[in-house]
Amino acid sequence: MNLALIHDRLHIKTFWEKKISWQSEQAESEEQRMKRSALRKLRAEWLVRLENRTKHLKNFSDSYMRKTKTEKSAELT
Repeated sequence: MNLALIHDRLHIKTFWEKKISWQSEQAESEEQRMKRSALRKLRAEWLVRLENRTKHLKNFSDSYMRKTKTEKSAELT
């Protein structure tokens, strides 16, 4: 086999191994950064707050509707 061909193959292989290694390091670094970030915790807290607010508003609306229905039925009798 031609020596130049072997050299080219080794060069290409080394090039791609370095690229893959660099991208793996970058992905790992990004994952570590995301784990340290407070954003995920803040989002979870806001979701809980929104869910509680939605439940409260729904309960308030339901109780208001029940109250108006009972008042209307009392007026009719």
